[in-house]
Amino acid sequence: MSLITVGTMAFDAIETPFGKISKIVGGSATYVAYAASNFVKPVQQISIIGNDFPQEELDELRNRGVHLDGVEIVPDKKSFFWSGRYHEDMNSRDTLTTDLNVLADFDPKVPDSYQGAEFLMLGNLAPKIQLNVIQEMKKRPKLIAMDTMNFWMESAMSELKIVLKYVDMLIVNDAEARQLTGLFSLVKAAKSIMQMGPKYVIIKKGEHGALLFQDDEVFYAPALPLEDVFDPTGAGDTFAGGFIGHLAKTGDISFENMKRAIIVGSAMASFCVEKFGPIRLKEINQEDINNRIQQFKDLVSFDIELV
Repeated sequence: MSLITVGTMAFDAIETPFGKISKIVGGSATYVAYAASNFVKPVQQISIIGNDFPQEELDELRNRGVHLDGVEIVPDKKSFFWSGRYHEDMNSRDTLTTDLNVLADFDPKVPDSYQGAEFLMLGNLAPKIQLNVIQEMKKRPKLIAMDTMNFWMESAMSELKIVLKYVDMLIVNDAEARQLTGLFSLVKAAKSIMQMGPKYVIIKKGEHGALLFQDDEVFYAPALPLEDVFDPTGAGDTFAGGFIGHLAKTGDISFENMKRAIIVGSAMASFCVEKFGPIRLKEINQEDINNRIQQFKDLVSFDIELV
């Protein structure tokens, strides 16, 4: 089954307590593609880049089964650039620079070769862009998942709520879920979000795992305890890529299979944080992924007798 991912392909400058790097490839669609391509091919990318985006990175993605027909190259502009500095706890960060560059003109089109895709992952973008992509699909995908962030809740809440009516799943972190709904309880927040349109809600809690909601069902997946978290940039997008990559591989969107997909996504995210940017995602193979998933299984597996 095929997967369309829509989002940014960009450059990041990152500073963490463990080091800094002045320029590395990033962007939501980049992380989703690197994660998802371990499970499903093709991953059909929709994004926009400038004349500075490295050819070797495009070649790397193609070699992994990522189709780039939907990636617009603007010859006279630079790619989107973001820089940030993480605090000591690695759970919060300060944005230092945001240069939209080509992203200011992003008007994504769904190529004919992408039509008929069964899964659609909408990365964190302006709600009107996300809605345009949905409306360009001639046949509704089996599952539409989307990410968003506090910026759009502050600047485009009405547009965001319109998009939510069209998607099957929303993926947000705990602070975003609370901001979107005005509710502190994550259980209540998830129910409120489902009333806005999505059938499923994933609430990420960083180093404390993730929650999956459908109706009255809840599943909790822990995060893998790691000795070192080197760079959390892109971990959420990597999680989303692993999650929807597994669903696309199996073609099964049951709640039970989504539980497995959350573990897969969490495993992929745990790789992402081990090095700057997507470097670690380029190094791992299927055996590494299987071993990491087994670690998650061992983490939560136990027997108990009830009396």
